[in-house]
Amino acid sequence: MPALAVLDAQVDNLLALGYPALAGLTTTEFTDRLAPLRGLAGTLADLPEQDEPGHASLVLVVTRDLVDPATTVPLLRLAPKATAPGVVDRNHGEAGLAPYRPIEQVVLPDPAAYLLLDVDRGEEFRGVRPEEALPVVLGRGRTPLTIEEGVAVVTHAPAMLEKNRCFMLSGSRRGDRRVPAMWISAKAPKLGWCWDGNPHDWLGVASAGARVA
Repeated sequence: MPALAVLDAQVDNLLALGYPALAGLTTTEFTDRLAPLRGLAGTLADLPEQDEPGHASLVLVVTRDLVDPATTVPLLRLAPKATAPGVVDRNHGEAGLAPYRPIEQVVLPDPAAYLLLDVDRGEEFRGVRPEEALPVVLGRGRTPLTIEEGVAVVTHAPAMLEKNRCFMLSGSRRGDRRVPAMWISAKAPKLGWCWDGNPHDWLGVASAGARVA
């Protein structure tokens, strides 16, 4: 499948979810902001007709410079017909998601929007402490996902969240031991966090092969 077709479908998905209004833009202004990515997608190799479980070949990421992730999590659903909205765990504290920033090893190619390639939810790291999994991910030349990237993955590929197969977002930290994570709670996606030194047998560490813009 052409990468451009995948990207266009994901742009349509964001439009249907009301992202332009969340960004304070008209539909035309929003799509114009993403237009350069269409040219980039046109240069990429064709993608699989269907991704393997736990994998997404291409994901369009919109960062907090364009849309606040706290406003997009409630738009998440586990499946197209699911009705339970996504939830931001209240235990992130009064400041919510604002304190989280990309770790030093994560360099965003564009402050507002870009493409994430070769995403894997990192099932092999279930039961492994995040602090131990991160060096392995980085040592393979891969990059852990940020909060905005995790939201984007579930937005465009909700099947990436499955019972006992969810994932941590070790690419975002807030200066303490908390590691954000996406999991399922009350039949809905939830953006919570876990301690860096605690293993969870239902949480892997998601990563990607590249970010391009």
